[in-house]
Amino acid sequence: MKKVMLVFGTRPEAIKMCPLVNELKKRETIETIVCVTGQHRQMLDQVLDTFHVVPDYDLSIMKSGQTLFDITTGILESIKMVLEEVKPDVCLVHGDTSTTFVTALASFYLQIPVGHVEAGLRTYNIYSPYPEEFNRQAVGIISKFNFAPTELAKKHLLDEGKNPQSIYVTGNTVIDAMQHTVVEDYHHPELDWVGDGRMIFITAHRRENLGEPMHNMFRAIRRVLNEHPDVKAIYPIHMNPEVRKAADEELGDCDQIHIIEPIEVFDCHNFEARCHLCLTDSGGIQEECPSYGKPVLVMRDTTERPEGVEAGTLKLVGTSEDTIYEWFTKLLDDEKEYAKMAHAANPYGDGHACERIADILEEQLNK
Repeated sequence: MKKVMLVFGTRPEAIKMCPLVNELKKRETIETIVCVTGQHRQMLDQVLDTFHVVPDYDLSIMKSGQTLFDITTGILESIKMVLEEVKPDVCLVHGDTSTTFVTALASFYLQIPVGHVEAGLRTYNIYSPYPEEFNRQAVGIISKFNFAPTELAKKHLLDEGKNPQSIYVTGNTVIDAMQHTVVEDYHHPELDWVGDGRMIFITAHRRENLGEPMHNMFRAIRRVLNEHPDVKAIYPIHMNPEVRKAADEELGDCDQIHIIEPIEVFDCHNFEARCHLCLTDSGGIQEECPSYGKPVLVMRDTTERPEGVEAGTLKLVGTSEDTIYEWFTKLLDDEKEYAKMAHAANPYGDGHACERIADILEEQLNK
């Protein structure tokens, strides 16, 4: 029996890796081992509970005020012992986090093959997103198995000289996750508050947006809400103290927005499915909302998910207050513009990515 070890540490990673954990556990030829780093803590645990995944190893590296240096050294020192004890035939990491980069590096040091789930996303701007773009590219150098979610991601890898035999287009595992979370009879007190109004779902936390860009984002949102009394916004806020301070300063006394504590993935997906549109600087939401036919305004200067922009379901609006205001207003006031984005095709998969990845690993590891 071959050992496949999955390592992840943040809430977004867990949303996309837990369905793969559960798929791999169905396979009789694979022993599945789960290690979490705890790069996020409370938000990670919520997702594990939702998907009924119990880690075999928990490094619990998170500490108050942690920096990239703390995260990197904390994981590197802890993961070595786990990898040496488990001796996996392949170590699966996801996406672009510090957990992903450091685990891949440690696996390389121990000559353990790496499988990269959600491989090939690129902006080619090393500082945007920061540090994620570097993390993705660095893991790509190491990976033996590159599970690309789209044909464009595959093209990036081929353009970089990766072995074509190592690249597999699978779709994105987040689409698999959503099939288990969105329900018809969903209820939440915040939705009662919204009532018959148009609900805007907001997420904002990205490291490169801290400071003036985030204040710009929040000021634009405030202006639009003031001009549209029928619109209400829900913003599950990140744990980062800098994000909370900015939100309190710009949005704290606005009656049309509820700033709430982080919500579980079950709630998050159901909020997305019921919103009118989404404003975000997140990555995963750019893949999730198109599945529900919800337009997304991406408050970033770059995106590693251009497929959604090309398809028309995402609009990259940057962090300029006036640009965000303009597009937010347009989607609320212009029905044709809204419909054009809402009816765009979702380019991110069909909900069978985990099955494809498990099939590939079974075949390749048992040759």
